[in-house]
Amino acid sequence: MASDYYERLGVARDASEQEIKKAFRRLARQLHPDVSEDPEAEERFKELAEAYEVLSDDDRRRLYDQYGHDGLKSGGYQPHFEDFGSFGDLFSAFFGGAGAAGFESIFGGRRGGAAMGADVVVAVAIELADAARGTEVEVEYEAVQRCEHCRGNGAEPGTPIVRCPTCGGTGQVQSVARTAFGQLVRTGACSACNGSGRVPEQPCSVCDGAALVPDVRRLKVDIPPGIADGQRIRITGRGHEGERGGQAGDLFVDVRVREDERFLRDGDDLVTVVDVLAPFAALGTTVEVPTLDGPRELQVPAGTQPGETMTIRGAGMPPLHRGRRGDLRVVVNVAIPKKLSKDQRRLLEQLADTFDSAGADAGHHDESMLSKLKRALAG
Repeated sequence: MASDYYERLGVARDASEQEIKKAFRRLARQLHPDVSEDPEAEERFKELAEAYEVLSDDDRRRLYDQYGHDGLKSGGYQPHFEDFGSFGDLFSAFFGGAGAAGFESIFGGRRGGAAMGADVVVAVAIELADAARGTEVEVEYEAVQRCEHCRGNGAEPGTPIVRCPTCGGTGQVQSVARTAFGQLVRTGACSACNGSGRVPEQPCSVCDGAALVPDVRRLKVDIPPGIADGQRIRITGRGHEGERGGQAGDLFVDVRVREDERFLRDGDDLVTVVDVLAPFAALGTTVEVPTLDGPRELQVPAGTQPGETMTIRGAGMPPLHRGRRGDLRVVVNVAIPKKLSKDQRRLLEQLADTFDSAGADAGHHDESMLSKLKRALAG
């Protein structure tokens, strides 16, 4: 942490106290853990805090302007942040007592108000055919909901809700930490009332004052045609119940599409392989290929080569939204028999005698060697 303090805050060396404070708060806001995704946010905030602690103090600033970092060290200044157990404590130490609005007014939050419920994620597994035509699944999951015994206020029916004795009804508690650069006041939500400032005089006998109880839910979910493996369906408001009247979280259904040994999926297209014996590939034949709607006959033209692909339009997956249905791509695997009868071997030998042993009659005599290699590797 040896860089220039003025550069850290982005202010001129003759900046006023107000300009320094404004710059610090602006940069600190960007590093707040509820806003920043920077993994080094805590370390960067400490650097900002060190610069602010020096430049906001007239004596330290004068010493720094004259002698730099060495002057501060000789004067006994040493940044000290180890007293704070968390990033949130560190922020609260600087902003918890700053002004009437406090830390939350700086960063847009509000203590003691409604809190949105957490989301729930549940996974379901379906077949490829179900993903193609769409289906309905039933999911079961656990979520907290409002306690009906106390109607969500945490108090035993007929008993009052009183001011929290721990925080005196403010919803906040403060603690003072002594550091090398003075006393810092940390402000946080009261754990006794969760920041609301009020507690039940007699906690609910069902939820023990939590106002929420666990619940097992069952829900039927529509899976749209064309959904892919790993995609999620969001159902608003079916997650955990919010606290103090807050909005409920969402339910996310994580859809897993099981592999189908007949097909590979490529976007909205499906790919399958069909075996064709070499004589039939040479003469042409009709083969049966699988589709999502059942077997279908496919004409294999004479002279079909290994790895050639034929396409059945519209026999793939439907689009998840609007658009054209995908295709089924059929890759031909020209199969060579491993075992032959005497008659089959005799007939093949007779056929082989009619061909040029160099392969000039194989149908690719006009290809270059490089083209033949590319075709062989592609197959």
